[in-house]
Amino acid sequence: MSVTHVHKDSATLTMAITAEFEASLESVWDVWADPRQLERWWGPPTYPATVLDHDLTPGGQVTYVMTGPEGDRHRGWWRVLAVEAPHHLEFEDGFADAAGDPNPDLPTTVARVALSESEDGRTTMSIETTFPTLEAMEQILAGEATPAQIAGLIVGLRIKGETVEELAALRQAMLDAAVRIT
Repeated sequence: MSVTHVHKDSATLTMAITAEFEASLESVWDVWADPRQLERWWGPPTYPATVLDHDLTPGGQVTYVMTGPEGDRHRGWWRVLAVEAPHHLEFEDGFADAAGDPNPDLPTTVARVALSESEDGRTTMSIETTFPTLEAMEQILAGEATPAQIAGLIVGLRIKGETVEELAALRQAMLDAAVRIT
């Protein structure tokens, strides 16, 4: 996997990540469609996810809990908006409270995942996240990245392992989102 594009656009309130995989379209789709595979990469490495509900159909819901190294638990949810397996997935992504109910104090985003396979068998995955406001975009990118954004990087890193290119792209994405302190 190599991250080929990371772009943040304040005018359209979007952040896009594109990655290329040395894997078939179906294999890359399965990391979204199979809840056990989703658990293996969703969220930061030190916060493994447990998928509680996984209904990847329009109107369906995916809920999960991530458990930190100190036993702290963080819940999240998706509301599935559109699915065209194995090429397209769109969902609203949000944080939840301890009971699993959507947390109205934190912004939600909309993630659009697009997959395509080239003639040589490689798969390109693009994840575009749309933020509700510029303030929400800045809040999340300042240090509270959404699971969808984290996922865009981690899925590839978990499947293949980090390379110099991935680490350089991650570094650049972090620099692009950084605020200079003077």
